[in-house]
Amino acid sequence: MGSKNKLKRFKENETFKNVIQPKRDEVINGFTHQGKWHSFFGNTNPIIVELGCGKGEYTVGLAKKNPNKNYIGIDIKGARFWRGAKTAIDESLNNVAFVRTQIELVDYIFGANEVDEIWITFPDPQIKFQRTKHRMTNPKFLDRYKTILKQDGVINLKTDSEFMHGYTLGLLSGLGHEILYSNHNVYNNGGAPEEVTDIQTFYESQYLEVGKAITYLKFKLK
Repeated sequence: MGSKNKLKRFKENETFKNVIQPKRDEVINGFTHQGKWHSFFGNTNPIIVELGCGKGEYTVGLAKKNPNKNYIGIDIKGARFWRGAKTAIDESLNNVAFVRTQIELVDYIFGANEVDEIWITFPDPQIKFQRTKHRMTNPKFLDRYKTILKQDGVINLKTDSEFMHGYTLGLLSGLGHEILYSNHNVYNNGGAPEEVTDIQTFYESQYLEVGKAITYLKFKLK
C-alpha cells in the first residue's frame, strides 16, 4: 500500500464514528472507554474482542452473524482495519468498533470482567525462542486476557501455524487451563463451529490456495 493511500485512510478513520485512535499515554492514564463499552454501544449485549484484527474481516463477519453481540477489533495498523470500519459503516453495522493500539495494552482498553469472548486470528507465531515474549498466547498475555474476561469467558485461536497451535495447546495443558475444542485442520477434519469455517480472512484464503492447514483452539482460563 502506498504512503498516499495510508495517509488517506488514516484521515478517513478520523471521521468514522466506529474508530477510536487514542495515544499510548491516553490509554495508560485512564482510557475513556475502559469499563464503559456498553455505554459506547448503547446496550448491554455481550462484548467480543478480536486481537490483531488486520483488515477487520473477522470482526465484521462475526458482527453480521450475531447482531445481538458487540464486536471490537484491536490492531495498531489503522490503514488495515480501515477496510473493516468502512464496511461496517456502509452496511450500517452498529455493533462494530475498532481501536488502534498495541495488543499488550488490552487490559487498559477494557475493564475487569468486561469481555465475554476473545478471538485471536492468524497471529505472528514468533517461532524464534527469543521472540517467545511476543507470542500472543504466552503466559503474560494470558494473564492480561484473564483480567478482562468474564469468569466463563472463552478464547478462540485460529491460525495457519501448527507451531503456534502446538505451543498454545501444550502451554494451556501445563498451566491447567480448560481446552474446550482443538482441531488441527478445520476444513478437512470437520466438526469445527460454523463461525470458524464460514468466515475467512484475506490471508487465510491465500493459505488455503497453497494447501496450508488451518488450526483452531477454543479454551477457558482457570
